[in-house]
Amino acid sequence: MTAVSERPDRVTSPYLEGPFAPIDTEITADCEVIGELPDDLAGVFVRNGANPKYEPPGRYHWFDGDGMLHAMQFENGHAVYRNRYVATEALAIESDADHAIWSGINERPDFSHPGGPFKDTANTDLVFHDGRLLALWWLGGPCYEVALPSLETVGRFDFHGTLPALTAHPKLDPVTGELMTFDYGLLPPYLTYGVVDAGGRLVHHTEVDLPGPRLLHDLAITDRHTILMDFPLMWDPELLAQGRTRVTFRPDLPARFGVIGRHAAGDTVRWFESESCYMYHAINAWETDTEIVIVGCRIDDPLREDGRPGVPHIDVLRLEPYLHEWRLDLVSGTVRERPLDDVMTEFPRMDNRRLGRASQYAYSPRIAPASEVLFDGFVKYDTGTGAGEHHEYGEGRFGSETVFAPRVGATDADDDGYVLAFVADATTGDSEVVVVDARRAGDEPVCRVRIPQRVPIGYHSWWVPAAEITAG
Repeated sequence: MTAVSERPDRVTSPYLEGPFAPIDTEITADCEVIGELPDDLAGVFVRNGANPKYEPPGRYHWFDGDGMLHAMQFENGHAVYRNRYVATEALAIESDADHAIWSGINERPDFSHPGGPFKDTANTDLVFHDGRLLALWWLGGPCYEVALPSLETVGRFDFHGTLPALTAHPKLDPVTGELMTFDYGLLPPYLTYGVVDAGGRLVHHTEVDLPGPRLLHDLAITDRHTILMDFPLMWDPELLAQGRTRVTFRPDLPARFGVIGRHAAGDTVRWFESESCYMYHAINAWETDTEIVIVGCRIDDPLREDGRPGVPHIDVLRLEPYLHEWRLDLVSGTVRERPLDDVMTEFPRMDNRRLGRASQYAYSPRIAPASEVLFDGFVKYDTGTGAGEHHEYGEGRFGSETVFAPRVGATDADDDGYVLAFVADATTGDSEVVVVDARRAGDEPVCRVRIPQRVPIGYHSWWVPAAEITAG
């Protein structure tokens, strides 16, 4: 099979070129380490991303490509790289046909396709729950279980017959093992919310009323509540009635945070209104005596074109996010909010051991001034003050989402470990994983692990400690 980027008649898109260009090889390889690999780093760092196997049959959107996982396993002083496609049912259908069948979200949806108008690629995020690594899709669809460390697709996982689909960003409570999730759609109910127990079964599911369909992406949790997000980004309702899809943003509508008890009914949700905005990704949330604190990446208006220059786009969406804090007053029902920094950052990560509880640090990829989404480093943020320590990858080098990997035997401190990132050189095509001491994030990497093939820029990541891995 010929790689998409090598075909003379290919569909053109900046997200099919340069550091985004897909690859068509799947390998397993021992890797050269430059520097010294820490002996207290043990586990698997996995990253998901879009990698179309076949030539797209229309205008390509970065979110369209098939899911491909890239992983670096650290064990006994060695580093092993693997990459594999997520073997979704849709990819199997196209493989049998030997060509693409689904067009992407930039084309008019074809509701006659098997499984729906959009191709479920499982290309977006990952979560490790109840001993299973699950690959997830941004629009919501079946989860695909992936074996570790092999990355071979086990198949669909429906939570023991209790939950057939999941959106990209569920939240895992590190104390109870519960997984909080939501789903959304074009038809009522526009939003549903659920809780999966530590054994992988749906134990709570409820509908939450919304005034219409929205394009939702994330949620947040505390130790007692879940925060659902109703932002005014949606499919244009007039075009949707004609069977066409185009994203629109309503700056005249407020942003709303819905606070619901973890196992409460949907009609008990309490909505808190703040200034109109959008947020792809929250970092964390936690409770004080009278407030819920939320920290995330706020975008003022994802469609406005008269803002700061040098802001990247994903098709029509303008990606200009900044670190922001909201405080929901549980007594008065009001919201206080404040910006914490003026540097564009996205795809934030933190120490997963502190999710839903008060945390201090976040590790947020820094957006480079470019027309496409490229991260030229990351910022270690103190999310209480907004103070940041910058780590730069170097000229022409770009990364994807980082992860925080606690040291073996780490303390509770949420910087007692390492920050890992896949980094690609846009000039040479070389790729590597950088390992940075989180306590000294501005320093040079502790080591760099060279990968014997190019790794395209991708999306979200997960760290699975060696103690939690069952050999796959």
